[in-house]
Formats: sequence, C-alpha cells, structure tokens
Amino acid sequence: MAAAAVGSSIRLLREAVGRWKRVPRWVAYPGCWDSPQGAKRYLLPENIVQLQTFQEHKLQMGYQRYGEKDTFFKIMEEKLKNNKLILKDELKALLHMCDSKKDVEVAKRVIYRYHEENKNIIFWEFKFGPVFMRLCYELDLEETALELIKDQALRGFFSDSTSFNILMDMLFTKGRYQSALEVLSEMKQQDIKFNKETYLLACAICYKLNTLEACKICATMLEDAALNGYFVPRRSYYFVVALFLKQEDVAKARSYYSQIMNTSSQLCSNLDILLQAASGDLDNLVKTLEKGLDWNTPFFVKKVAYSMEVLQIVIKKLDNHPDLWDRFESVFAKLQQLGQVTSQTLDDLLCQTPGLRKQDSGLLRPRRMNHRAQQCLGLNLLTE
Repeated sequence: MAAAAVGSSIRLLREAVGRWKRVPRWVAYPGCWDSPQGAKRYLLPENIVQLQTFQEHKLQMGYQRYGEKDTFFKIMEEKLKNNKLILKDELKALLHMCDSKKDVEVAKRVIYRYHEENKNIIFWEFKFGPVFMRLCYELDLEETALELIKDQALRGFFSDSTSFNILMDMLFTKGRYQSALEVLSEMKQQDIKFNKETYLLACAICYKLNTLEACKICATMLEDAALNGYFVPRRSYYFVVALFLKQEDVAKARSYYSQIMNTSSQLCSNLDILLQAASGDLDNLVKTLEKGLDWNTPFFVKKVAYSMEVLQIVIKKLDNHPDLWDRFESVFAKLQQLGQVTSQTLDDLLCQTPGLRKQDSGLLRPRRMNHRAQQCLGLNLLTE
C-alpha cells in the first residue's frame, strides 16, 4: 500500500509539473542533455563584438561619402586592375561601406592586395581583422570569414585574438561547433595567444560537441592554462562541469566544480544538484534544496532558482527512493511558491550572454545576428 501511495504521489507531481510547464520527453529525463533545441545564443558581450560601434562607424561613413559609394568602389577596382597602392584609410573606408556579399567580394580582393603590400610592416595603431569579422557577423557571412582566416596567404592579417573570438562566437551562434573548433585549432597553429574570451568560447564549443575528444581538449587546455598562470573565467568551468556530466564522468565533473572559487551563482546551484543526483547522493540533494528555500529575501531581490529540467532529473532519480519522496514533494511545492523554479533549461543558463537584463535576454527567441546590432544601435540613437 505504501509503495502504491508513493507511486501515485509521483504520478500526481509529474502531472502537476506538466501543467506548470509542458516539458517534452527529451527534457524530462537524462536524455535531455542531447536536446536538439539548445539555446541559440552568442556568448560574447557587446563590448567585445562591438557590432553597435561598427554600425555607428558605418553610418558616419555613409554621411561623409553620401552618394559616392559606386564611385569609390570603381576607384578600388581600378587600383586593383592597375596594381596601384592601397592606402590604409581606403581599406578602412571600404570595409565600412560594404552592404552586401557582392561588396564583400570586392573587399576581399582589396584585403589580399593590401596584405601583400604591407605584410612586413606592423601597424600597431589599427587592426583590420576584427573590423572584417564584424562586417561578416553583420551580413551573416561566416563562410567568407572562415575562408579568409584559414588562408595561408593572409597569415598575419588576423594577428589578434579578437578576430578569432568573434568568428568562433558567430559559428557558435549558427550551431556550427565543429567549424568553430577548427578556428580554435587555427588560432593555435598561428600562435595567437588565448585570452579569457577564447577559453570561454573553447569550453562552450566542447560542451556543445559533447564528445570524448572534446573532453580531452578541455582538460588539456585548462591544464595548460594552470601551468602558465593564464586566467580562465568562471563561466568556462560551468561548461566543463556540464560537459563531463553529459559524458557521465562524475568524478571529473566534481573535480572541475571544486575549482570554481565562488559557487553562489544560480548556475552553480543547479550544477551542484546535478552532481549530487549523478552520484546518487539523494539525501544531501534534498537537504540542499531545503537549505535553498529563501523565505526572507524581498520579492524584488533575485533569488536562486532551480531549473525545471534539473528538478525533472531529480524526480526520475527518486523513483527508487520512496523514503525521500515526501520531503522532496514538500520542498518542490515551497520552491514553486517562492518563485524559485525557472523554465530555463541548463543550456539556456549556460549560454546566456552576460550583461543583458533579464527582460532583454530573449533566450528562446531566435533572431538574425544583424538584428542584434541594429537593435542596439536603434536604442542608442533613440536615447540621443
């Protein structure tokens, strides 16, 4: 009778959860790690990608050379035809006047000529690589960007980590994780120093690939960073912990989790629950949820929230532990009452761009990347 009562309670709670939020089968159980509907988010904040700044410069260039675009492009074509010198300001202007793939094809030819003329000269004051990547980002030309950054003839033109990071971010957003990994490999081959954004992108890409090879890449990269004293952002470890959990390597997942200095974030709280569930430490898991109940914080202060996806995994684990079910059922109801249950999946939380307000995040609303810059630019112009 007791077992039947517990089974009925589990069924009723699952039905209640289903009414609260319709969770597809792939989310409800451990197979949710393989979800084909992962968050389509860019990882780098606007101060790194700088699409807004790029579009502002394009507007300025449009005002300065109003009505001169066709003439300017013809001049560039003539220079290419007659093998004349391409000036730095001419290439800068050209990149800020491109509005289509056809324009970019002309810009590519100018870049090759310019680099051929100047590859032995170091221009400390200006780097064209990030500008070209922002142009490709705006026009959805990741193939063109990938082609040029891998071309041996342009070695040295993309001499900064920002160019590679922007391209990896673009490919990540498009779901082209293997291509993004190729960019990381190319960065290593060209001896471009990794920075904190590179480590974040690399770990996120490996998390999305979800292979044993990706695990090896992450482990090697983090070990190298530790040996050389390089800074690895905390968010990188979130992705690595999630990756090893997906690969069911609980020991390594816990090891990397222990390297996170500050575990007070919402993501860490959810990862901790997943770690305890994966290791079968269900009694402490329920205690952790009970400790996480936040009765005293005012409603306008953000509380730690647990992903419904994560709690569904806990429900599955508790099927064989009826002794803990009443306590979990009670704490689950209280979490809902306090607004500490979120519909965001772990993937949503991982891929959320830092610095965005909650109301602007739009995690599950796909959009073209040029809209990102256009929206930022439009808001900026309105405030002015």
